[in-house]
Order: sequence, then structure tokens, then C-alpha cells
Amino acid sequence: MSFLGTTEFKVGALVVVVGGLIGLMSMQVSDDPTLFGSSKKRAWFLLDNAAGLIKNSGVKTAGIPIGTVKNISLQDGKARVDISVSSDIPLTTSAAVEIKSIGILGDKHVEVNPGSISDPPLPDGGQILIVRDKGSLDNVLQQVGDIAGSLKQVAEVVRESLSDDGSQKHVLGRIVKNIEQITVDIRDITGENKEQISEIVDQVNDITRTLDELINDESEEGLKKTWKKTLARLDSTMKNIDEVTTKINKGEGTIGKLINDESTVEELNSAITGISSLFDTAGKIQTGFDYHGEYLSSVGQTKSHIGIQIQPGLDRYYYLGIVDDPAGVVDREEATVSSGGSVISDTQTIKRYKNKTKFTAIFAKNFYDLTLKAGLIESTGGFGIDYHLFNRKLRFSVEAFNFERANLRVSARYDLFYGIYLMAGQQDILDKESARSSYLGAGLFLTNDDLKLLLTKSPF
Repeated sequence: MSFLGTTEFKVGALVVVVGGLIGLMSMQVSDDPTLFGSSKKRAWFLLDNAAGLIKNSGVKTAGIPIGTVKNISLQDGKARVDISVSSDIPLTTSAAVEIKSIGILGDKHVEVNPGSISDPPLPDGGQILIVRDKGSLDNVLQQVGDIAGSLKQVAEVVRESLSDDGSQKHVLGRIVKNIEQITVDIRDITGENKEQISEIVDQVNDITRTLDELINDESEEGLKKTWKKTLARLDSTMKNIDEVTTKINKGEGTIGKLINDESTVEELNSAITGISSLFDTAGKIQTGFDYHGEYLSSVGQTKSHIGIQIQPGLDRYYYLGIVDDPAGVVDREEATVSSGGSVISDTQTIKRYKNKTKFTAIFAKNFYDLTLKAGLIESTGGFGIDYHLFNRKLRFSVEAFNFERANLRVSARYDLFYGIYLMAGQQDILDKESARSSYLGAGLFLTNDDLKLLLTKSPF
């Protein structure tokens, strides 16, 4: 029997083959790429705490094994970690290492960042100076402990702030205390003034109901139809104004000839120049000429105004005017018939005088956008208030006169251009003179400066 066929030889050959396979498999699963004798480079770095990092731990770049930890030793109170990496990894002086955790149990590996390729290469066996340790479970637990401590402090502050007596030591406690005091004050106010609050709510309800009735009034005198009629009249008035301005531009009529006739313009220009010189000599008094017409809806006719305004200064002016009122003047006469000391009957006679001419003479004082005026208004004593908006282009007015019958008039006026303006309002609001009427009109107000401007802009 030959030696190769013996049982001892077969068992020995099997042990050698199995041992070789185990060694080969061990080398295949190793994290050290330099295991088979490839060239390698050594480097080292210092750690404050190397717990979880053991000898022969892997060294990786971007998660790819490039070497192993060769040795961990103590140097100057810190842990010195020597690593061996493949020479194909271009480590530079800006290289950095970071200790990362492999799992939650605390095992670690070294992650290497080779650094910028523009920096000088790291010598073999050189020290890596940039070290980051983010994988320590101890650090995570310490941070969790710090957070828990902060939450405990917050909970204590909330507990003190929400206690029965509260706490003035903390901002939250003072806020809670103030909110509690405010709610107590509101409760006391609403309890003591419950009736007044109820009245206010009722008044607001009445106001909203009145506005709803006013807006949704479908009658002939309601806001909707009155507004449509007013717009129609305004459209008609604008058409009339357009026709008048067209005739003026064509030179038709007295005003058209006045503006388009060259000789007349020159004479008027000379006259205005003389008047302007006179006004300059007299202290630059500004004079304005005013004419406007108002269409009275209740009468169906136009009320005309013509006047002159003399303004010696920016803070005051005088106005003199003549008014042709188609509504006329209403007088009442009362008569009592008695017999034997007892009254039999009372009678009242109303007389209306048509187209009675009235006069206006007032003095006005300006206070910024507010103007107060008083004097003779339509042949009776009265006063008024004007308020200006939009650089004095829009004016709201309230006038009261004829105090015996309390005539109250409100109006709004908007200046368009070159002295032309539009106005609307209502007279005799209280209907004490049986002459209440809404009106819509237009007018022309020219100062000496406006006349100069118009003449200089004339193409002739």
C-alpha cells in the first residue's frame, strides 16, 4: 500500500486544504486593502477619547475602505492613533479625519478626507492636524442630558407661572398675571355697563337697518332711482358743456368771438395788463369773477349766481354776488278769528314771490384747509364752513342762513380745469321754507392769473 493512499495522508491533506480556504476567505473579507503587500502610507493623529476605536479598525474615505488602524497609544495625555492607508490616496496637509460611529453600540471607524489637491502632500508618517469626533455616543447622551435639563427648567418656570399665586420672577408669569387682570377688568366693565353696551348694539343695529333701507329703497324718491336720475342729468350737463366749449373753439357766440378775435384779445390783454398793474400797485390784491348755474330738481329751473371775489391775502377774502332764484321767496301770514274772547279759527296764508333777486355779501377767513365765512347769504344773515381736499380741488360746504326759518344748505364742488367746476348739493334741507330741492350745476371762476394764462395759451 502506497503512502498517498494511507488514511493519515488523506486526513492531513484535508486539514491543509481547509486551512488554506479559511485563510483565503479571511483575507478576502479584510478591510485592509494593503494586506496583500500593496504600497502603503502611514499617518497619525491625536484624539481626546479613543473609546470604541480598536486596533485593526477600518479606515475609509467616502465609505470605501482604504486602510486600517495600526496602533493606538498614549501620548501627552491623549490617544495617538496610527493608521496605514493605500499610497494611491493623495493625503495633503489639509487632510482631515473624522471619527464616525458604525452602529448604536459605540463601535467606530476612521473617516479620512484627503484634503485639497492644491495643497502640499502629507509626508509619510506625518501628523493629520484636523480631527473631528462626531460619532461618540457619550457626546450624544451628554447633549440629550443638556436638553432634558433645559426642558426641566422650562417646566419649572411654567409650573411657577401657572400656580395659584403666580410668579413675578419670570416674564411668562407676569404675562399670565396681566392677562388675568385684563380679563377681570373686562368682566367688571361689561358687568357694570351691560345696559349701555346693549344700547350701543341696538343703535348700531338701527344704523345698519336704516342704511339698508336707504340703499335698497326702490321708490321714486329712493336712492337708487334718484342717483340714476342725477347721473342722467350730469350726463346731459356734460353734453351741454361740451357743446358750449365746441362753439367757443369754433368762434361762435360772444365768448367765442372774444377768445378767437385777435383784436379783441389784444385789447383785453392790454386791459388786463393795466388792471394787473393796478392790482400790483395796490398790494397784489387778487380778484376773481364767478358765475355758476344750479338746476333745481323740485322746480325744474336753473338758479343763477354771479359774483366777484376780492382776496387781499391768502388767509381771507370778500365775496359779493347777485342770485336769481326761480324758487322765489315764501312768506307765511297767520290770521286768527275770535269772538267773545274765544278763538274760532286760525288760518295761514302762504305767498310765494317768484324770481326774486337776492344778494350775497360775505367775509371768509382761511385756516389751512378749513374756511369760515359769515355775512349776508341770499339777502339774509348767515354763516358757513368750507373744507378743502385734494390740494383744494374738492370742497365740501355747509351754509346756514335765514335763521327765522333755519335754511340749511350742503354742497360739494370739484374744480376741473381753467376755472371750470362742477357742483351738487341740496338746499333747504329742513324744508322750513317749502323750497327743499336737490341741485346739480356747473360754473366758471376766473382770477386775474387765470385770465393771463388763458390769453397766453390762446393759439391766436
